[in-house]
Amino acid sequence: MAKEFVVIGLGTFGLAVARTLAAHSKGVVAIDREEKNINEITDVVTEAVVMDATDEKALKSLGIQDVDCAIVAVGDIQDSILITLLLKDMGIQKIIAKAINEQHKKVLEKIGASKIILPDIEVGENLALSLISTRIFDHIEMSEKYSMLEIQPLNRWIGKTIKQADIRNKYNVSIVGIKREFAHINEKGEKSIIKDIVIAPPGETVILKHDTLIVIGDKNAISKLK
Repeated sequence: MAKEFVVIGLGTFGLAVARTLAAHSKGVVAIDREEKNINEITDVVTEAVVMDATDEKALKSLGIQDVDCAIVAVGDIQDSILITLLLKDMGIQKIIAKAINEQHKKVLEKIGASKIILPDIEVGENLALSLISTRIFDHIEMSEKYSMLEIQPLNRWIGKTIKQADIRNKYNVSIVGIKREFAHINEKGEKSIIKDIVIAPPGETVILKHDTLIVIGDKNAISKLK
């Protein structure tokens, strides 16, 4: 299996990233200075190494310079900055780093990290948005650029077709599915309501009051829709 990703720092965040990548059959090299953290992931990832990633010689000896992406998830700010610099020096093009605060984020941006994540802040913001809006049911980040949102239709959309609501042009998002209630009659003639998903609904599909719309778009468009 190719070494597609390297995850440095196996706290709660780093472990979750490494486990998820491995679960999707991605090659993962996991690095942490604590053996107990490495033991948590040894049987899951491609390679697990007990190492101080701030040691330039040791880091380079792993031969990770060709990985698709490096994730720096260490909790110490100084170590995080140094490791990011070392990875940049090794020629790794894509480096995603976890920041502890806004000041840490600014430094990581200046030294060339491709993307900086503030996990606590981002989770908190998403939770707050879901609490504020009764229309938002779920928000999933699909990649660095795109997100998917499950949302209750706005009142002005109800009764209109997807084409009439003009959601794509007005909000720059696409409806890729609709969760909808359907009447069902079983073999005994008993009536019930079941929920199912209409995949890739055509433009002539009428939006109903109790629908849940599954929309996808770039993160800016999704944020505006929220």
